[in-house]
Amino acid sequence: MSRKAETRASKARNYVINLVLKGAIGLALLLPYEPRVRAMGWLTANVFSPIAGFRKRVRTNLAKIMPEMPEAEVRRLCRAVPNNAGRTLIEIYSGADFVKRAIKAPIEGPGLARLEAARAEGRPVILVTGHMGNYDAVRANLIHRGYNMGALYRRMSNPYFNAHYVESISKIGTPLFEQGRKGMIEMVRHIKSGGILGILTDLHTTRGEPLDFLGEPARTSLVTAELALKFNAALIPVYGLREPDGLSFRIVAQDEIPHSDAKTMTQAVNDGLSDLVRAHPEQWFWIHRRWKYKPPVVTDQAHP
Repeated sequence: MSRKAETRASKARNYVINLVLKGAIGLALLLPYEPRVRAMGWLTANVFSPIAGFRKRVRTNLAKIMPEMPEAEVRRLCRAVPNNAGRTLIEIYSGADFVKRAIKAPIEGPGLARLEAARAEGRPVILVTGHMGNYDAVRANLIHRGYNMGALYRRMSNPYFNAHYVESISKIGTPLFEQGRKGMIEMVRHIKSGGILGILTDLHTTRGEPLDFLGEPARTSLVTAELALKFNAALIPVYGLREPDGLSFRIVAQDEIPHSDAKTMTQAVNDGLSDLVRAHPEQWFWIHRRWKYKPPVVTDQAHP
């Protein structure tokens, strides 16, 4: 197949995927909030997940990271993980209904005091988070508490879906900074003004450092630590965990990461998230291809 034909096929595939997802989201939004969230979770776990290969990916990742896990627990997570992802997606599209839930979430952990101290000092803050529970619950909650909260986001590979996704996350709060040159300029201006920036950093990054995550090397971006060091910002890991009712949240603000060097600081972030994932494996997005790192091949340079 020629490159032009591949491009046309890719565009057609993205268009169809967007139509299906947008249709499902539109139908779900016709329901009251609680049935809507439950329905989207069920639909994602039982319909979309098998088609998209999410169950297979969850199983593959678990076999790599937690090979001793009993089969019954693996099967449970193969449904629970996409269920949480589906709930998260429709919550983000629910705008004010979601925000009403998110702002009620209590904040626990030593990071809250650090965050409040930074605000009192006018010191910028980098909030590092991950695909755990619902990450946007943190942003909605802190904006409601009066924090000058912005977020950096990565453009989705499907341009049709990206357009209305960005519109939806904008309704939760702004400013938003798209990853790229323009977004970075706006983001730096926000940080310099003493603002708070939220960044998701638990995705594979081609140019990232191979740091330990859940016991295996995973390429990880150092950008949060580098920004914290450059602008003397507090680096605080914070996560929006889903409560057992599946609808409400609690926010865990881990302790501020001491300034040292970017690798050491980022590894500390990975370690804190690893602890949460082990405690609540159903809430982390195991559907991502997180462990793509391949150690370099070492050849014997000796000559006979």
